[in-house]
Amino acid sequence: QVELVESGGGLVQSGGSLRLSCAASESISSFYFMAWYRQAPGEQREQVASWRSEATNYADFVEGRFTISRHSANNTLSLEMTSLKPDDTGVYYCYAVQYGPRVHWGQGTQVTVSS
Repeated sequence: QVELVESGGGLVQSGGSLRLSCAASESISSFYFMAWYRQAPGEQREQVASWRSEATNYADFVEGRFTISRHSANNTLSLEMTSLKPDDTGVYYCYAVQYGPRVHWGQGTQVTVSS
């Protein structure tokens, strides 16, 4: 059973920065697609950034502010967030897909950005 554990969330001031990390219980190379999603209360979950075969994609609302990276040394997926805005507030989830298909979600980490 694959486990994804997010960490790094917290309360920050508008304009601040946070680095989220998603630790996988097995080799990160086994996932051909990985992504970060976020969900605000009462809102639909939305994709923030993704990684597929070394190529990265970003939602328009985070382009230039967030960076997604894979780290094979410790089997983690990170999301470096800068210039945070109140609209970035939400629960951030790690998502990973293996062939099968086998999909996995983390439990999420809360990010709160104050005005």
